[in-house]
Amino acid sequence: MGKIEWAMWANEQALAAGLILLTGGIVGTAGQFRDWQFAAYGIAAGVFVCLLEYPRGKRNKGTSVERTGQHCFTICVKSFGPLTRNYYVRAFLHAAICVPGGFMLATVLGCVCLGIASLIYLGAAIRGEQWEPIMPREPSKKPVGESIKQPPKNPPPRPPQDMRRKRAEDLEGAAYANPITVTE
Repeated sequence: MGKIEWAMWANEQALAAGLILLTGGIVGTAGQFRDWQFAAYGIAAGVFVCLLEYPRGKRNKGTSVERTGQHCFTICVKSFGPLTRNYYVRAFLHAAICVPGGFMLATVLGCVCLGIASLIYLGAAIRGEQWEPIMPREPSKKPVGESIKQPPKNPPPRPPQDMRRKRAEDLEGAAYANPITVTE
């Protein structure tokens, strides 16, 4: 079996946790719950976590698929260098972010999910994983094959090459003249 890439799991978990934390913060702030300031913190923390976690990292296999619109977020996250590339930093950052949201019921679920993502990131860091950005590839210029330069003339199904009828243009200089195409 292949090696599990824990960072991919942690990324999905943290992004979901950020969205849950944001939603709980909106509910707590809009409802003016007691200690609603923790809910306002939950909104800010949820937005920060979502912005940090939206760009996916490159997989070791190289089969990564980037999220829609991820490129501009990737550039921002990449600009912070080792602070965002290192999973130890992300693990401790998420652990610190999730603590204040635990004091309010509306944001507790987001904080628990973020704490789990922090543990998964810690496991990924222990295994030596780190975040690498998915950058767009330059399209490779492959030479066009001869069969593509001349598209087929007749619709499918086509008979094999040796069974096809020859065109008059292809037979110029042939040993015989076709009586149907020769006009005198």
